[in-house]
Amino acid sequence: MIAVLASWFARLKQWAHAVARDVAALALARHDPRVPWYAKALAVCVVAYALSPIDLIPDFIPVLGYADDLIILPLGILLAVRMVPRAVMDEHRAGAAVLMQRPPSGAAAAVIVAIWVGLSVAAGALAWRWMAAN
Repeated sequence: MIAVLASWFARLKQWAHAVARDVAALALARHDPRVPWYAKALAVCVVAYALSPIDLIPDFIPVLGYADDLIILPLGILLAVRMVPRAVMDEHRAGAAVLMQRPPSGAAAAVIVAIWVGLSVAAGALAWRWMAAN
């Protein structure tokens, strides 16, 4: 039983790595003139949906809330990848694989932390004003 679970988790990890690599490859391909405009448009829509706080099914709904993210995003990525010519996608996958092997940037992490701290302070200030007004 443990071997079956370990094998399943290993396949899941490989799949997640492949999806992440394809997302990075699509990000690289969006500037390539050999990629059709409709593939670029779909890739932008998929990324916008992934980053959007508004979901088709809200995340607070048990099980279904995350099911749309687990189904719609990979299908959108798969469709965008299939719209890009195979040779172009293979080229950008190789570039994405190199990028993914680099260690994470400390400067990028600092910027993200600063944004979250700023948003938290702004939300706290708004909450404070609202509570003081009521």
